[in-house]
Amino acid sequence: MTSEAGPFWSGETLTERLPDLIAPFSPDRIDCAAYTLAVGPEVYVSPNDQSVDPTTVTVRKLAEGEAFTIPPGQFAFLLSEEIVSVPAAAIAFISIRARIKFKGLVNVSGFHVDPGYRGQLTFAVFNAGPVPIHIRRGQPIFLIWFARLDRETAYKKDGPVHKGIDIEAVTSVAGELQSFAGLSKKLKDQDKSLGDRIHAIEREQTYYRGIGALVLAIVIGFSVNWLKDAIAAKPQGQPSVAAPVSPPPK
Repeated sequence: MTSEAGPFWSGETLTERLPDLIAPFSPDRIDCAAYTLAVGPEVYVSPNDQSVDPTTVTVRKLAEGEAFTIPPGQFAFLLSEEIVSVPAAAIAFISIRARIKFKGLVNVSGFHVDPGYRGQLTFAVFNAGPVPIHIRRGQPIFLIWFARLDRETAYKKDGPVHKGIDIEAVTSVAGELQSFAGLSKKLKDQDKSLGDRIHAIEREQTYYRGIGALVLAIVIGFSVNWLKDAIAAKPQGQPSVAAPVSPPPK
């Protein structure tokens, strides 16, 4: 057990104890009474039909410094770079840094790490903001606090070191998610498509009206010429002679 008086470990206690509990450890990652964890080598972002085929999306590896985006209304699983060990006499709490939260990224996974846990941490997050959130591997965006228990507990995690994103967790949220942003774009696309069709029909109607008017003008022209020709070709009649008037009877 530790000797600190309060339940949460102070920055000094973190400096003393975390080199044995977090790997890799960096003293400049201590933030008051918390330690900042970085984005690790794996990521899963739920797909939408605006980007790629949803049936082909799965966990992918990230190179050092590689960036990725979480679109609005989409879930993601983010892995910590560090391997974390929680003593049997302690419990840890996790969150996301405020500057990332303000962009709309919400932590929807568990908010604590059990005593005895060892391994990388997986954060399930949701982009509740209106724009894509850009993140890079190695970016320090997670916070972890340690608090001591009143005694070392036998009810602790006891298993192998966890590494990588659990594929079962990915399967449970796999597939296309219809976000408000995605639905809005679909409606706008449909509206634009309908408008384009209406304009095309109007152009066709204008074209056919023009053709009809031209044909009608030609027919009228031919009809007038035909009438003129018919009148001109009609034989001229002899001048009429007045019938003699019979004298009145005597």
